[in-house]
Amino acid sequence: MTARFLEALLAADRPLVMEVKRRDAHGYDLLGGRTPVAIVESYEAAGAPCISVVTGRWFGGTPALLRDVAALTDLPLLQKDFITRRDQLKTAVELGASAVLLTAALLPRSSMRTLITAALGNGLTPFVEVTEESELDGLPHTDECVIAVNNKDIKAKESDRGNLDRSLALLPALQAAGTPCPVSASAIDSPLAAARLLDAGFAGLLVGTSLLRTASASAWLDELDRARNSSVAARKA
Repeated sequence: MTARFLEALLAADRPLVMEVKRRDAHGYDLLGGRTPVAIVESYEAAGAPCISVVTGRWFGGTPALLRDVAALTDLPLLQKDFITRRDQLKTAVELGASAVLLTAALLPRSSMRTLITAALGNGLTPFVEVTEESELDGLPHTDECVIAVNNKDIKAKESDRGNLDRSLALLPALQAAGTPCPVSASAIDSPLAAARLLDAGFAGLLVGTSLLRTASASAWLDELDRARNSSVAARKA
């Protein structure tokens, strides 16, 4: 069994899951004429600990995109799609994933428990996504899971602007649930917002659209470093 994805995120100085996504929730192209090769290379140059690959059709994804990214990098990969069946877990492994998204808002409690256990049995880190505290009830193996707060509304196909206060409000519940890696995901639109979440105690962030729209992922990360250093200096003053 392996926990490559979880371990990579926890060990990173800049614990960002950087995302490969073809379109945003409104259908706008995010690649801007770039190839997945160019995106992955920019993330590796920026020191990405791991990469999320959106294979869900809402965002123009396909399973082939995950397979293609896996052929380009040795970094641990998260498959972002609507995983609802055990056979999808085996396919994720075959395509090169190290972790899979499991969305609490879309899965019955019994299915979530079954899929978390089955994912671990297939060597995959469960990336459990929640939007409210009640969705944490009864989750098994939380010490082996990434648990992430989705700052957007899944029922609106994530077409809203999102609410980072949801992450801040739910962070204590994530920590109490036992995950070693609480994550804030989606709607993180600037390095300043990212710094705020990391300073609050999140062990990782998932950032997609903001990084894909910037001219340089490395420059975005450098700005994050400056924001975090400024915050530390302000606390010491």
